[in-house]
Amino acid sequence: MSSYLYAAARTPFGRFSGALAGIRTDDLAAAAMTGLLAKVPALEPAAIDEIVWGNANGAGEDNRNVGRMAGLLAGVPVSVPATTVNRLCGSSLDAAIMGSRAIETGDAEIVLIGGVESMTRSPWVLPKPERAFAAGDVTAVSTTVGWRLVNPRMPSEWTVNLGEANEQLRERFAISRQRQDEFAARSHLLAHEAWEGGFYTDLTVLVEGADLNRDEGIRPDSTAAKLGGLKASFRPAGTITAGNASPFSDGASAVLLGSAAAAAEIGSDPLARIAGRGAFALSPQEFGLAPVEAANRALARAHVSWEQVGAVELNEAFAVQSLACVDAWRIDPEIVNVRGGAIAIGHPLGASGGRILGTLAKILVERNQRYGVAAICIGVGQGLAIVLENVRSAG
Repeated sequence: MSSYLYAAARTPFGRFSGALAGIRTDDLAAAAMTGLLAKVPALEPAAIDEIVWGNANGAGEDNRNVGRMAGLLAGVPVSVPATTVNRLCGSSLDAAIMGSRAIETGDAEIVLIGGVESMTRSPWVLPKPERAFAAGDVTAVSTTVGWRLVNPRMPSEWTVNLGEANEQLRERFAISRQRQDEFAARSHLLAHEAWEGGFYTDLTVLVEGADLNRDEGIRPDSTAAKLGGLKASFRPAGTITAGNASPFSDGASAVLLGSAAAAAEIGSDPLARIAGRGAFALSPQEFGLAPVEAANRALARAHVSWEQVGAVELNEAFAVQSLACVDAWRIDPEIVNVRGGAIAIGHPLGASGGRILGTLAKILVERNQRYGVAAICIGVGQGLAIVLENVRSAG
């Protein structure tokens, strides 16, 4: 049995402390779910077998199984169960992997997957004292991104910050600042062109209570020269800046998966088949390179070669790690993120996997390409990938 992608929707992605800052995380997730279900009006929500939802934080309003909370807020019947999964940046792509497996094993016919993150609203946390009424001060720790409350048994080389990890990757592969800035400027230009051309219009849904109708972080006037003037963020003589790395963001994405037989209940034909899945892990500081082997494994399981791939959606955590992956795959860079990437669009951690999956499905249909790869790097040394087959392709 195969699993298929029927529809996708996401909110516009907001800047840190931007237009979506006033929206609760669970409400943001519910907005994506509601928008997705509006695209398949023939589907009775009670027919959904399960919700599998991604979220990387879970320390604030996204606590207590935000997938279940969002389903209830979105009006999905209480009889539809839900779970929340956490594979950090890959959480919603992991949700898609789990949902597709449930369908292929016969455990489900229709699964609603997706993810959410409000990096703005991620709380500060205080560790509990080891004994009552401990003397001394306690430091509040931000849960927005990265390592926190680190176990001292972890080797120090594993727990470097994400930027330093990618500076190490840059040194290893001799990826210049110029290449990174050119890649970042391209991301902004293509994302802007995609919005101007209407590509994202039917993929995005408005969020009630927020004045935002497109991704907030896109800077259409970006050039490599302008980005080249920004200061390095992690090393005095480093190359990674706020301009060639993905920003902190808020947003949610949702995708409807189903079996072939589910088309009758959903009321539409599928867009793409889940053809292959892959996961891989490296040392934690090498996380940026982990999508390479994850995608290679997904393609091998799909019995597809890189020569057959017509589109790649690679989440742009950092320009340097994206370039390292593209170089390792030895593919044409022009098939990668042709509608912009996370450097411009934003990277709300738990939502990004669903975003790239929905975007890839539409690109395959739009360009009549048969196979595409959605891949994402994940903190603590992991990567995930999914191969999609365009079922409407004549190829």
